Amino acid sequence: MKKHSVLAWSMVVALGGFLFGFDTAVISGAEKSIQQFWNLSAFSHGLTISIALIGTVIGSLVGSRPSDYFGRKNTLYFVAAAYLLSSLGTALADNWYIFLAFRFLGGLGVGISSVTAPIYISEVSPAHRRGRLVGLFQFNVVLGILISYLSNYLLSQGGEASWRWMLGVQAFPSIIFLVLIYFIPESPRWLILKRGAYDKALEILRIINPLNCNEELAAIQKSGQDMLQNKSSDGLFSGKYKTPVILAVLFAFFNQVSGINAIIYYAPRIFEMAGLGAHSSLLSTVGIGMVNFIFTLLAINIIDKVGRKTLMFIGSIGLIVSLGLVAFAFLGGSSHGFEIPIYVMLFIAFFAFSQGAVIWVFISEIFPNQVRAKGQTLGSSTHWVMAALIAFCFPYLAESFGGANIFFFFSAMMVLQLVFVWKMMPETKGKSLEQIGENVVLMH
Repeated sequence: MKKHSVLAWSMVVALGGFLFGFDTAVISGAEKSIQQFWNLSAFSHGLTISIALIGTVIGSLVGSRPSDYFGRKNTLYFVAAAYLLSSLGTALADNWYIFLAFRFLGGLGVGISSVTAPIYISEVSPAHRRGRLVGLFQFNVVLGILISYLSNYLLSQGGEASWRWMLGVQAFPSIIFLVLIYFIPESPRWLILKRGAYDKALEILRIINPLNCNEELAAIQKSGQDMLQNKSSDGLFSGKYKTPVILAVLFAFFNQVSGINAIIYYAPRIFEMAGLGAHSSLLSTVGIGMVNFIFTLLAINIIDKVGRKTLMFIGSIGLIVSLGLVAFAFLGGSSHGFEIPIYVMLFIAFFAFSQGAVIWVFISEIFPNQVRAKGQTLGSSTHWVMAALIAFCFPYLAESFGGANIFFFFSAMMVLQLVFVWKMMPETKGKSLEQIGENVVLMH
């Protein structure tokens, strides 16, 4: 029963990932209708698509503050409320500026969720199951993407107002998430390090790790004492944490220069560039969602067995090849357009199996307790700054340089990622958060 309690808490918090994925991808089915509805220029349209990502960047930058000050659980209440208001506000908006404001609010929820949810799950997970449990967050992200694609396809036949329904249906899972947060406990590490609530934390640790809860409590207390003794050098950029900072920034950077968010946001447009009709393009995005879902599920089931680094090594090679195939297919012209959805789905499979499944696990593990929220904020904000830049620039770059050159660039970036994984990335499977934090800080 206690084992299932930890799983239940993780599943509730991972619902934030579902809403993260849904909110991120749902705009892909509505973007053309929104452009026509408000007669938007190319710049205004780019802003409409990327405004949520601007909110996400800001949310990820400030996410550590409420998470550290108010607690992981209370911060998740705000995230749920942001998703709910965003879905209702965008669906009912009667002018473009109100629409932008509510998409921005949804982006704030995504950004703060990408900081707080992985931290919470990593802090309530036993070491031998942490990869799988934190992986639930990414699993729910891709499930949200899949359901949004499927929802968009089903609602696309609903006439001129179909885009409003596409955005509004998110209110239902948002309400469920808001209610279920009430039933999860606060993170024991936050209770110890930020509130000194040792007895309450020990009760939760007994559920998480009944055999070694006292030892774990002592290890967390020790990390808190070290934090107080070394307060002068505890800033994230003090030099002491140089290695985890570099690892988090590079990992998040490579995640986005794979081209993943360009494909998630503009999949129908990419397929139309390849010569598919509008309806077939929407249907093809459902295929992307299914592949993403299946390979994420596979990855989170083996991540604690084979390790984070092995998944990344296999995935990097697959990403280089699949992105190269997409680029060559674009070079071949419209006669080869039917190949592009197949190669894009191959790319999605390798991405889901590696970067997609590993990113939030790895970044949530590599920072010591005293700077984990700040470190997660750094990794998350790097990820979202890159995502916003790519989403904003992609339509212009696709028009100016063509699909082949863009996908050759993405493939070249994955060659650099392979070198990063081979030379720099440490393995973190099976170790406690305290062990990982200490080991990574000592790396050179």
